[in-house]
Amino acid sequence: MDTLTEKHDAYAVLRVRDFRLFLSFRFFATIAFQMQSIIVGWQVYQITKDPFSLGLIGLAEALPNIASALFAGNIADKYNRKKIIIWFMLLFVCGTLALFLFTLPGFGILKTAGVLPIYFVVAVSGVARAFLYPAIIAMMAQLVPRHLYTNSSTWNSVVWHIGAITGPAIGGMVYGFFGVRAAYSSVLLFLFVSFILLIFVKSRPTPVVQKGETLVQRLSGGLKFVFNNQILLGAMSLDMFGVLFGGAVAMLPVFAAEVLMVGPQGLGFLRAAPMAGAVIMGAILAYKPPMVKAGRYLFVGVAGFGLSILLFALSKNYYLSFFLLMMSGMFDNISVVIRATAMQLLTPDSMRGRVAAVNAIFIGSSNEIGSFESGLAARLMGLIPSVIFGGGMTLLVVLITSKLSPKLRALNLRAIR
Repeated sequence: MDTLTEKHDAYAVLRVRDFRLFLSFRFFATIAFQMQSIIVGWQVYQITKDPFSLGLIGLAEALPNIASALFAGNIADKYNRKKIIIWFMLLFVCGTLALFLFTLPGFGILKTAGVLPIYFVVAVSGVARAFLYPAIIAMMAQLVPRHLYTNSSTWNSVVWHIGAITGPAIGGMVYGFFGVRAAYSSVLLFLFVSFILLIFVKSRPTPVVQKGETLVQRLSGGLKFVFNNQILLGAMSLDMFGVLFGGAVAMLPVFAAEVLMVGPQGLGFLRAAPMAGAVIMGAILAYKPPMVKAGRYLFVGVAGFGLSILLFALSKNYYLSFFLLMMSGMFDNISVVIRATAMQLLTPDSMRGRVAAVNAIFIGSSNEIGSFESGLAARLMGLIPSVIFGGGMTLLVVLITSKLSPKLRALNLRAIR
């Protein structure tokens, strides 16, 4: 990528005080979110012993998340973004507290109702995250000048992935050695730290609301903006369908328990492996950002992700599986940084929340509904064939999207910077 780089300060955005604080808030919040995800997954699988139940976790979060997304984007473009983040972080905390209470000996709700209460809390958390995402993305863009958007997207991705590495590792270790109650207590601790950091970030001005717009016009504004922009639509679609079929994260508890035989501790490191790869790639991109031939690298990244997942399905060795998952994270982070930068550069501030909400719908479709697809495919086809099928479908999606989105294929981030 040497030919794509220009001399620049790779650490420029880290010298902005509020951005540093905001990244730190995201870091600890991400640890908490990822810890809760792995704890819930292992807990549900221990209760049900059914891979399909893991897919239902994704569905339980995705449906309310997607249903709330457009409203969340409108709120993020209409009200103080910092206050929105605070209120919906509190809602997420309430959900975590409920999960902790479910595990208490005198609170026998899981014995009588099974995993349904857990699914309900996951659904509430899905609503909270639906409102958090557009507010966080929109506020982050307000913290740095435009010429640092690529730099901020890269470091945001790096820090997010470091948190996403740390969260599953800590969650799996605490669950394995100290039990489920200690694990949920740790989640609450990290959420508390994230709150403290967020408080010290200065609020930014509330976006200017265009007069005369109806609620329907505002809700549909983000959709129209994305669907009228071939670059944004192509990038979001590529990510959605690629990860929808190629994601294997939801099935990792089954691989850990029945294929690789490594237990919750090993599961934590498997979950962390893609994030470790993403951090490595993020460090590379901080110094050598894929600017001029961004479209080409975007397609290479998604194709590499699909191939890594396909090979992971064939592996019976824990260390090889860890390496392939790490490679999937490296390839995936190329597309993450390019897509995030394009979204920031092409979106006006008054629409950042709504466009981020549309992106969240695509992400929710790929991640959470992808988890449901993985669980259903595993039940119908078997665990390993279903993941092979998903990796192959991701490669097919890359070929189709490259034909349908010539502007995305020719994307030059430096030209629109």
